[in-house]
Amino acid sequence: MHEARVLVVDDSAAMRALFSDILDQSRDVTVVGTACSADEARGLIKELKPNVITLDVEMPGMSGIDFLGEVMANNPMPIVMLSSLTQAGTETSLRAFELGAVECFPKPLKATPEQFAKDVSKLGKIVLAAANSNVKDRKPNQPRTPGAAPAAGAAAAPVVQFDWNGHIAAFSASLGGIDALTSLLADYPENCPPTVILLQSEPALSQTFIAHLDKTLKCSVKAAVDGSPMTQGVIYVSADIERHTVFEAGQPPKLRLVERDPIDGFRPSANLLFGTIARARVPAVGTVLTGMGEDGAKGLKLMRDAGCRTFAQDRASAMVAEAPAAALAAGAAEAELDLDALAAAVIKACSAG
Repeated sequence: MHEARVLVVDDSAAMRALFSDILDQSRDVTVVGTACSADEARGLIKELKPNVITLDVEMPGMSGIDFLGEVMANNPMPIVMLSSLTQAGTETSLRAFELGAVECFPKPLKATPEQFAKDVSKLGKIVLAAANSNVKDRKPNQPRTPGAAPAAGAAAAPVVQFDWNGHIAAFSASLGGIDALTSLLADYPENCPPTVILLQSEPALSQTFIAHLDKTLKCSVKAAVDGSPMTQGVIYVSADIERHTVFEAGQPPKLRLVERDPIDGFRPSANLLFGTIARARVPAVGTVLTGMGEDGAKGLKLMRDAGCRTFAQDRASAMVAEAPAAALAAGAAEAELDLDALAAAVIKACSAG
């Protein structure tokens, strides 16, 4: 892992100073410069050669979103967008993910000292992971609007008619997860297998993403709540940063939200979710997608040992390959697949015949 060399781009001098201070407190992160506009940033990118940019969404002149699009079209590099995650802000953040942003991080405008300390640690880790991401070298995921026809040369929709065999599906994702899930679920059938997705993301952004998927996918998409029944045709997204999501066997099985300290630094914990699925001894398929850290690897190994089908997103297509790499290193995933192949493999594992 190499050091993050960060260019901070924000029209506010106060915000530039704030985020520079935050990042300078982070291990293996160095702020190499700051810019107040897209015009200034262009010159500094050439001069300072940063390997990651933090970019304000709202700037005079060329907006951060427009500059993001320019950079990703001409010289792709890791970019973390910084924005106030209001309703309008979360919609803009989804557009930023479509354009190739690694992450969208909320500005700590009214943070308590305790929350600010958490933000310091979290943003530093995100920026470091972004600097070591696959933005420049990864294979394109070719994301499509859910339900739209595949691009020329892309694989056809993997399922025309789906006959469920009783398996449930479980996924985990963090950095790059919104982009990956948008592509992965594009052809999920209306009567899909009962599905739970553990997504490490800001709560406001997760809510907007859930609403977006529910409008565009054939199946129903809901936020996981305590007691959510695992029923066919529904995807539950677990993104509650205050509680873990665990699996409870029954007729039907349920998702339970429990209060407990973070596990290995994560809440909700993919290891805990996958582990409870394994202990329930239910037919299931588990998948670790793009993300930071090793969360999910131990739990996925428990699922595989319990006889479940298990997969990891291939490291070449993952925005951040840490989580899939950890799953593969642990022997937790039986196969490493790109998103098109993953979508087909999960549906096949959950399909009768």
